[in-house]
Amino acid sequence: MKKDFRKYIAEALGTFGLVFCGTGSIVINTHTSGVIGHAGVAITWGLIVTAMIYCFGNISGAHLNPAVTLSLWISKNFPAREILPYILSQALGAFGASYTLSKLFPSDEFLGSTLPSGSPMQSLVLEFILTFILVFAIFKVAVEDNASKPMAGLIIGLVVLLEAMFAGPVCGASMNPIRSLAPALVSGHTEHLWVYMAAPLSGGISAAGLYMFFSKSKQY
Repeated sequence: MKKDFRKYIAEALGTFGLVFCGTGSIVINTHTSGVIGHAGVAITWGLIVTAMIYCFGNISGAHLNPAVTLSLWISKNFPAREILPYILSQALGAFGASYTLSKLFPSDEFLGSTLPSGSPMQSLVLEFILTFILVFAIFKVAVEDNASKPMAGLIIGLVVLLEAMFAGPVCGASMNPIRSLAPALVSGHTEHLWVYMAAPLSGGISAAGLYMFFSKSKQY
């Protein structure tokens, strides 16, 4: 099996795990009348991100997120020819996870979809900032060659946990277009989906720009 093909399988499996456990915690929390709780959902997101990075990071880089893939390309840390295969692999994993959850919990209306609890503009700004912070952290701990690199999975997972913990009740703390797209399309709840497409992508791209700015400033 070609090495490139293994990378795509890793991205699909990693994104499946991310969406299955992350949105699954929301679904199960609903079906158990809040047994998991908001903190439990946030912790689940942080833990599954950490686990998938350590499982697949050495194979595909464990992007698990189109916003990450595009940001790495913009910063010249990822080849253009890999963008489409990676995003298609992420989509396969995410939609597979949402479809599986729809069969396991057929009565669930939303399947963990991200929807604003306030105004769409409020969630748009929050998602932009959250994704900006997440992607910039990814650059600093996973892209740069420094002492924190072996801890990248844990640090990135903690960033996701932190952001889901405080912003999840308002905007859903998606930070990932494919994480929002899959449950929205499978459940049929596509209202405000544009928020969760535009904000993470623009937030990630902006983080790439800032990272490139700081990187250039180090060159003497």
